[in-house]
Amino acid sequence: MAETRAKIAELDPVWARILKEAESAVSDEPLLGGMIHYSVLHHPSFERALSYRISLKLANAEMTEQILREICDEAIAASPEIAMSARADIVAVNERDPACHRFLQPLLFFKGYQAIQAYRVAHWLWKTGRRDLAYFFQMRTSEMFGVDIHPAARIGKGIMVDHAHAIVIGETAIVGDNVSMLHSVTLGGTGKEDEDRHPKIADGVLIGAGAKVLGNIKVGHCSRIAAGSVVLKDVPPCTTVAGIPAKVVGEAGCDQPAVKMDHCFSARVPD
Repeated sequence: MAETRAKIAELDPVWARILKEAESAVSDEPLLGGMIHYSVLHHPSFERALSYRISLKLANAEMTEQILREICDEAIAASPEIAMSARADIVAVNERDPACHRFLQPLLFFKGYQAIQAYRVAHWLWKTGRRDLAYFFQMRTSEMFGVDIHPAARIGKGIMVDHAHAIVIGETAIVGDNVSMLHSVTLGGTGKEDEDRHPKIADGVLIGAGAKVLGNIKVGHCSRIAAGSVVLKDVPPCTTVAGIPAKVVGEAGCDQPAVKMDHCFSARVPD
């Protein structure tokens, strides 16, 4: 057993840490033993555990957990970046959310993390032409988690969605790597146009609670959008914008705002 665990730790350190934390959690709270066993310890790999967790959360009377699990298994096997991105998301949540103390927590308890992983399967379905099934995943993700992401949207890895209530991401939106956003964020359109109509969020951006980013605009890398802002124009890289409508109010304050999660800003406006 020790040799097997050492090999897992070498090949898949995220999964190894989740297994170790799961065993500790069962010891600390035996009443959760059944749930943790079936969600984590029963599975031979992170991929299988992820598939189980997504399907369990999205299952309903119209689509059983077993059918959804087969779909998730197929998607994850065909597109290895789904599970690799899911690992990066766990690391991101653990690094950025002060309420997260273990890798195990996002997989079991954090609806923002779970919603993003369900979206990743829906996106694969969309790309492979199974669009009605992708819409089903979108619908159930919205119903279960309060997160409505169109399956055609493109979202990178290392994503942290904190609290994840009332998140909306539109069809032609693009979200880069290492982006953090809080609850009630909208990446939406401004009218009924049916072409490219949603925001493009570059790497490393921090989007505050309640912010609305609307239209086919660009938000530059490592910028910050203050809570409650309405962004209607392009945002330069490495700046902070705030207000309704949002304007540049200062620099980003650090080189990685999405990692630092610092929502305070300097009044100095860059030249």
